[in-house]
Amino acid sequence: MRPESLMMSYGYKPELSEGAIKCPIFQTSTFVFKNAEEGKAFFEVAYGLREKEENEELGLIYSRLNNPDLEILENRLSLWDKAGDCAVFESGMSAITSTLFEFLKPGDLLLHSAPVYGGTDHFIRKILTQYGIKTAEFRPHHTKEEIAEIIKKAEGTLKMIYLETPANPTNALIDIEMCKQLADEHSTNDQVLVAVDNTYMGPLWSHPLDHGADLVLYSATKYIGGHSDVVAGACLGSKELIARVKGFRTFVGNMAGPWTSWLLMRSLETLKVRMDQQAGNAEIIAHRLVDHPKVERVHYLGLLKEDSADYQIYKRQYSSPGAMLSFDVCGGEKEAFKVLNNMKLIKLAVSLGSTESLAQHPYTMTHADVDCEIKNELGLTEKMVRLSVGVENVEDIWNDIKGALDTI
Repeated sequence: MRPESLMMSYGYKPELSEGAIKCPIFQTSTFVFKNAEEGKAFFEVAYGLREKEENEELGLIYSRLNNPDLEILENRLSLWDKAGDCAVFESGMSAITSTLFEFLKPGDLLLHSAPVYGGTDHFIRKILTQYGIKTAEFRPHHTKEEIAEIIKKAEGTLKMIYLETPANPTNALIDIEMCKQLADEHSTNDQVLVAVDNTYMGPLWSHPLDHGADLVLYSATKYIGGHSDVVAGACLGSKELIARVKGFRTFVGNMAGPWTSWLLMRSLETLKVRMDQQAGNAEIIAHRLVDHPKVERVHYLGLLKEDSADYQIYKRQYSSPGAMLSFDVCGGEKEAFKVLNNMKLIKLAVSLGSTESLAQHPYTMTHADVDCEIKNELGLTEKMVRLSVGVENVEDIWNDIKGALDTI
């Protein structure tokens, strides 16, 4: 069956929970062993002292190690990306930072695309480097040969290529398969990994693992959560790689708790219907913005020219243009702020992918800490407004935007 059909039941056995149709919240810190021998066996597997025997299940020990809500959530999330396993965290940044720390060590080189989310940019440029990890960046327009030259000139040994595609907030695209080829060409004894932040597309519209990525990351706060009431993150990949991520998570202690896991399980049941509605609304809004006299440019995948290189990447990697768009107003920060301040239905707030429409000013908000020269080079300017389209009536969304634009 398809993932949207399995989101209500996969991985859960009602007979183990008094017949409850929905998985209960297992709000407990620890679990009782039947006997000392069972406790010993569980810990041997949990700490890697031995491999699981055939048909042996890792028993419940302690909620920092495993919890039924967390395990069922991870099983269900894995279905969308057809991943071997999944690790869920208490925030998107904890998923990103834990993954990078697990696979990188002093002297290694992290090659990353630009732009990336402001929090990720800060961590890579200002925190990772404090630990002796080298970094280098490339831009969406760079060719494979140009990126190879960047790697050649950079310090350190390449160990990971980190992508955010589509980029936040410009919707710029990166060719995942091309990056995988680069990773393979620079792999020696250790495989150079490709990690993709797929938050902008959620688990519905793009599956980076199908295009060669080794790891896919999400801020589960966004489309996966979808209701602006939970903060979480996820990392998915092969069983071997996620075992390492989970091992790091165990000792850092930033796994999602039972309440967070339960809320995300609830959200997964409506993921497809929500995202389908949001994508449909975004398509209408984007095409109307193109024709508005107060709008200079609209950054939206559904507007890519068919003869462009980006369009070829888009058709190969994505099943929808998504529900995220940015637009440049005529003017600068003053005019962008006036538009944001005059929206009524659409809320002025960061985050994205929720049922309600949200708008914000990336230049001074989510990407405030990114170097201004880099922002301007990448088209992330003071005139840009980022819009996350929700599930409201599309005419109400449009009237709100149009009314705000008419004030400048």
